[in-house]
Amino acid sequence: MFKIFVGNISYTATEDSVRSLFAAYGGVERVNLIRDRYTGQHRGFGFVEMTSADEGRKAVGGLHSTDFEGRRLSVSEARPKEDRDSGDRRGSRGQRGFNRY
Repeated sequence: MFKIFVGNISYTATEDSVRSLFAAYGGVERVNLIRDRYTGQHRGFGFVEMTSADEGRKAVGGLHSTDFEGRRLSVSEARPKEDRDSGDRRGSRGQRGFNRY
């Protein structure tokens, strides 16, 4: 299986329409549009899982920077969570106004 990140998805797009777009490149195992927990509206990005790495790479190459429902898609191979740089976000919350040194 090959997992793909898809960004800048139109808010009118559905999981079915994204599935149809990627199906032109091979078997689509799963489409997951990430949704806002309060509104239920998808947040403009998601993930597509293709059945093979070869088909997934073809989809990335063929769909990156293409127009889909009025927006230019950002398509790339998804990276595992441990490979992403999370940074240290602790300094920006709860410590404003405090000089710790």
